[in-house]
Amino acid sequence: MTYVIKDMPNPVDPALIEKCSRTETATVGHIRHMGFVDRRVQHVLSARTTVAGTAVTLAIPGQDSTLLHHVIQFLRPGDVLCIDRLGDDKHSCLGGGVAAAIVASGCAAVVLDGPCTDVPEIEEYGLPVWCKGTAPITTRLYDVGGSFNVPVSIGGSVVNPGDVVIADFSGVLVMPADEAEADVDWALSKQAAEPDSHKRMLGGALLGDLSGASAKVAAKRDGS
Repeated sequence: MTYVIKDMPNPVDPALIEKCSRTETATVGHIRHMGFVDRRVQHVLSARTTVAGTAVTLAIPGQDSTLLHHVIQFLRPGDVLCIDRLGDDKHSCLGGGVAAAIVASGCAAVVLDGPCTDVPEIEEYGLPVWCKGTAPITTRLYDVGGSFNVPVSIGGSVVNPGDVVIADFSGVLVMPADEAEADVDWALSKQAAEPDSHKRMLGGALLGDLSGASAKVAAKRDGS
C-alpha cells in the first residue's frame, strides 16, 4: 500500500453551509433516505452541537495513522474531516494530541468511522467529533499508507470530497452539494412550522388529526 494524496475540494458555498447549520438531520430524514451515516456514529461530547461543512476525506488502515498526522496541515476552517478506517473498529486514531492539532487548523469537526480516545481532552479543546464510541488501543506511525481526498465509506455511506456534511445530536448526513439545497430548504420550512403544531397538540389537538393518519385509518375501516 502507498499514499494517494489528491487536491483539496472546493469549499461549499458559505450561504448553503449557513442554511445547513440550522437544519436538523432528523428533519431531512422525513424526505431523504441516502447519505445518512450508520446510527452508531454519534457525537461524543456532552453539549448539543450542530456542525455543517465541506467534506475532506481520508482513508487509513488498521493500526496506522501516518497519513492523518501529515494531512492535518491542509485542513481549513469550515472543513469536516471524514475518516474511513477501512473496517478497523479496534484502534483509535483520534485522541488528545491529534484533536489539538485539528483544532489549531480551524477544521470544524471530525466524523470518524471507528473509535476515538481521550474524550475529556477532545471536549476540553472543543473539537466536535462523531465516532463509534471509544477505545484504549491507539494507532501508530507504521508508514503503511492511505488515501486523502478520494471517495470513502463512513458508516455505510459514500462520502466524496466536497460533499456537504451536517452532523448533530441525531447523527450525520452527507449530501452532494448540488442536491442539498432543495432538501435543506424543505427541512427549514418544516422546522419553522413545528413549534405551532406542537403547541396545538399540547392544547388538545390530536396528532392523528393533524398528520392525517386518523383519516387514513377511517377510510380503510369504512372501505373494509
